[in-house]
Amino acid sequence: MEWLSYFLFNNLRARLPSLFPSKAKSVNQRRFSLFFSVLLVAGAAHASSERDGLRALRIDAADAPAIDGVLDEGAWQRAPLYDDFHKHQPRDGQPAAGGLRTSVQLVVDDGALVFGIRAWDPAPERRRGLLARRDKVAMEQDFIGIWIDPAGHGRSAQFVRINTLGVVSDGIHRADDDTSDLGPDFPVETAVKILPDGYSMEVRWPLSNLRFPYADGRNWRVMVERSVPHADGALLVTAPFRIDALSHLSFLQEIAGMDATVETVRDRRFVELRPELTVRGARATSPGQRLRGSQAELGLEINARPRADWVFNATINPDFSQVEIDEPLSQGASNVALSLPEKRGFFLESADVLGLPLPAFYSRTINDPEYGLRATWRGAHIDATAMSLRDEPSGLVLRGRPYETLEYAQTRRTVASMARARWHQEGLLLGAFASQRDYHRFGTNDVLGVDAQWRGATDGGVQHQLSGVAMASRTTAGFAEDGVPARVGGESGGYLWGKYLHKSARWWHEAEVEAIAPGFVNDNGFVPQAGIARLTGSMNRILGPQALGSLELYEFETYLIVHEMRTLADSANRQRGGETVERKLRPGVWMAAPLQTGVWVELGFDRQRAGPGGRLHDTRVVNFGVETTPAPWISKIAFEAALGRQLDVDADRVGPGGNVILDLGLRFPLGSPYTRGWSLELDHHVNRAWVQGTLGQPAFSDTAWRWLAMLHFSSRDSLRLLAQNTWAARRDDGVTQLEAWNDRQIHRSLLYRYQWRVGRTVSFGVVDDKLPLADERSRSLTFKLQWEV
Repeated sequence: MEWLSYFLFNNLRARLPSLFPSKAKSVNQRRFSLFFSVLLVAGAAHASSERDGLRALRIDAADAPAIDGVLDEGAWQRAPLYDDFHKHQPRDGQPAAGGLRTSVQLVVDDGALVFGIRAWDPAPERRRGLLARRDKVAMEQDFIGIWIDPAGHGRSAQFVRINTLGVVSDGIHRADDDTSDLGPDFPVETAVKILPDGYSMEVRWPLSNLRFPYADGRNWRVMVERSVPHADGALLVTAPFRIDALSHLSFLQEIAGMDATVETVRDRRFVELRPELTVRGARATSPGQRLRGSQAELGLEINARPRADWVFNATINPDFSQVEIDEPLSQGASNVALSLPEKRGFFLESADVLGLPLPAFYSRTINDPEYGLRATWRGAHIDATAMSLRDEPSGLVLRGRPYETLEYAQTRRTVASMARARWHQEGLLLGAFASQRDYHRFGTNDVLGVDAQWRGATDGGVQHQLSGVAMASRTTAGFAEDGVPARVGGESGGYLWGKYLHKSARWWHEAEVEAIAPGFVNDNGFVPQAGIARLTGSMNRILGPQALGSLELYEFETYLIVHEMRTLADSANRQRGGETVERKLRPGVWMAAPLQTGVWVELGFDRQRAGPGGRLHDTRVVNFGVETTPAPWISKIAFEAALGRQLDVDADRVGPGGNVILDLGLRFPLGSPYTRGWSLELDHHVNRAWVQGTLGQPAFSDTAWRWLAMLHFSSRDSLRLLAQNTWAARRDDGVTQLEAWNDRQIHRSLLYRYQWRVGRTVSFGVVDDKLPLADERSRSLTFKLQWEV
């Protein structure tokens, strides 16, 4: 799940780097998501605009083609062929390389859509495709991507990407905020046939995993894409785009010939049962204590679709332990919590409906549910979802303050519930949201909210988007000074957020305002700061292709970010209002070049305050980053840094320092007679943040190192070795005389996993965790079996 932004359409609005140095990684994600998205949505307004789109051929189930990658069945001989592909990356003004013809066909029966793709290649020996983890199919590989909007309203789309060895990446893309979520896994069946002049592919997508209205729905829409890395990173797509598009989903093309299929399958019932068995043995040691134990647990997941527009999900005693622990990311000397991506499937079914401009529901607040229930309904113009889970103790409760995020242990069972509904028409969306965290005798946290979004265009083609959210909370669940849960008198608070977006072929402007009252609490969401108001604005000038000496740039942009955050008055916590927390002025440039290279540089004329009543420090920095894929065996080289005057929050002082991140991905085929078809995947991650003291050494440092190696035996089974070290320390800075401390953690794990298909897996893992400075160690063996019925 690391670094989602290699998906081309991920978060078009995030072309600006992070406003917070502690979130340096998001700079990389946003900068290069823009790199791909801007290149993709460029030009070609004439492309296939007057041609018919993809037409489906209706067939009987008996005539369904075998999924073997060979397009030789009679259905493929009769199915209409569509080959109007156009180059959208790189945006260098050059036509697509000759010989890269691509065609797509679609047949449909009562059970599935089946796509047949033929891809020609004048240099097939340069094809790039190796075994990799699911959701790791990126632009350095040859792949076919399929995007489907079965509701036809352009609000969301389900997508899959399949490389030439059958590895799949999939997820949901939401148009409201133009972001992609790689969490969902769809049970698509794929097969690829390598040919002397290219390859052919078949993709079977079950209708049971496509979500569409029961009646009055619009025509289904689709886009097919093809990546050809050796052709200078070319991306070929079937849909016309404009660079000023608010969302690329509005340009997907309609699928002709689907009406009879929708009427036939909308009443079909689908039920999936996924029982799972988890057996775990563990041993822990600490000074003067040794613990040993084992347990076996049964869990069950139920997914039911009584008809097209309704989906019901239930989970009983699920094993929510992460298959892969979260990648470490230093937040420097900041005391504000960072959010993490979701990995647990139960929360992903309704991600398209639940999507809000802020994390009003943050599923990681759910620690270890005893059970969970959810229902989702999708109509032609209205959709809704509701969810309730009973959570076991041991989770964390986050409560925001202007300068920090307070963390409390969840020591009692709780019930987390939420509901979301929205109405949408062309260009307009209205929604409502309700959430409750029930701590039983210790009180509740209740939240109600409404949201709206409007999109429109002027006669000159300029695109506008206006979004807003308003929420109110009331909380009777609190914590005593020692962190013990305690019922408190009712505390209320409000939340307001608004954003305006202006886009044209050469300009991109954004203005965003947010106010979070001191008493606002959402224990089912993510509110790392409260009692603040902030205003952010940005101007972005799109200059197009440029020449930098002898280097031809495919895209060049300049931008300016302004940002101000101030406190709101809070008498209960003795916080005065109007105090500047941070102020930023950041001019910068971004450019795209050959070898899938992107570079950005910005100057940060920043000021920050460490705590209430403290000094507003000068924290000027230089931020820069580069990403490139210079060779077939390198999947990614990404480096970014923030260097300059860094704020040490605990010491309330500024010193020279920085935050540096390096990511390196390597992919190697293993070609001996004993390992034919195997491949080795290596990912390296290093992140270091530090603030220099006055004694010639860092006063504060936070370092994270991660090495992940995966040996892929096939697209279904693999062996994963994960090594991860984190180390944070504080030393004498020569000024504040803060107490010195060290914190070090070591993780090692080995996991074998075999998957027959989505929903049927078996895995065996060994985990070894150490806290060497505290002389603590825990080891565990885990066996897990999941079988979908």
